[in-house]
Amino acid sequence: MDYHVDQIDRVIHNAISVMEDSKIQVFEICEIARRELHSLMQELETVLHETSQTIDKVDGLERDYRLSRIRLTEVSRDFVRYSEQDIKSAYERATQFQLDLMVYREKESYLKARRDELQLRVKNVELSIERADTINLQMSVVLDYLSGDLTEVTRILESAKNRQMIGLKIILAQEDERKRIAREIHDGPAQSLANLVLRTEIAERLLETKDLEVVRDELVDLKSQIRIGLEEIRKIIFNLRPMALDDLGLVPTLRKFVQDFEEKTRIRAVFETSGKEKRLPSPMEAAMFRLVQEGFNNALKHAQPTFVSLELIFLEETMQMLIEDNGVGFHPDVLETKGKSHAHFGLLGMKERVELLQGKIEFESILGQGTKIYINVPIKAEPGKELIAHGK
Repeated sequence: MDYHVDQIDRVIHNAISVMEDSKIQVFEICEIARRELHSLMQELETVLHETSQTIDKVDGLERDYRLSRIRLTEVSRDFVRYSEQDIKSAYERATQFQLDLMVYREKESYLKARRDELQLRVKNVELSIERADTINLQMSVVLDYLSGDLTEVTRILESAKNRQMIGLKIILAQEDERKRIAREIHDGPAQSLANLVLRTEIAERLLETKDLEVVRDELVDLKSQIRIGLEEIRKIIFNLRPMALDDLGLVPTLRKFVQDFEEKTRIRAVFETSGKEKRLPSPMEAAMFRLVQEGFNNALKHAQPTFVSLELIFLEETMQMLIEDNGVGFHPDVLETKGKSHAHFGLLGMKERVELLQGKIEFESILGQGTKIYINVPIKAEPGKELIAHGK
């Protein structure tokens, strides 16, 4: 046994050494990308500022050129009031404005092209940094496992590895969720706020023109944008922790979740309940909500369904749940075999949650005919909080 431990120890130490070197290289690549991103952002900011100034300059030149043309027409028609020198001066002035306008229009076109190019490069560098961070995170997680006590590693290798693999996936899933939330905030509210800043600047400029009707239209549109941003923030908050779960209970929260799922994914979704609804302890309601969330998201990611349903049955001492989809399905035996695919870690995570609730879960699936997930969990209703399931 000691001989095998020594072999494992050498393999692990070699793997740790290689991964630490690779992690340093990935970190250096990531730092170079961050410096490049910083440089690109500075250049983009300069180009945006120049573009704004050039657009204003073009607008002013267009106005001056238009007025100079009017002036040229005016002096050309009245030979009594204006001399040949006046006409020549008006013509030269109009010509100069025309030349300046052509130059600045060309500069505007170049700056806009440069702006678009920089924005694309910024997006690509941000994507590279995100991928490097993901690789770095995965390597850190693996290093933490490999750097643990050798006796514990040996014991894990000799025992069932299912729980450890799920633990690893949970850590990665938590980080993925943090990145998803950051991405949602960046692509949603953050972009909306940046747009609002720009729109307020436009409104400020419009105020200088004293065209109150145009300013009013701009403020109405601005209010609409704020409402949209607020709705995006509320959706993010709901996904983190639905406040309705504490205020209204499990059934209304699940009903809204299923409705939002259908609206967001365009997949037909149905929610049904039966029996007498019981308010559960808050941690248990949260756990049941996460089970449904995991079941629906797993179907969305891997099953390619056109229909998903949820049925909740309240009995005297237990609560039953059925999640069903008409997707591609899978062979149930894969959950019991080694080397499980990434697609089934979501189902294994659900199994872990149900076991923590001292419940039972069964998977029924046929290739090409969809999947059914049966869950049965014992419940203890909080006194004085029984409601008719369909009475809300």
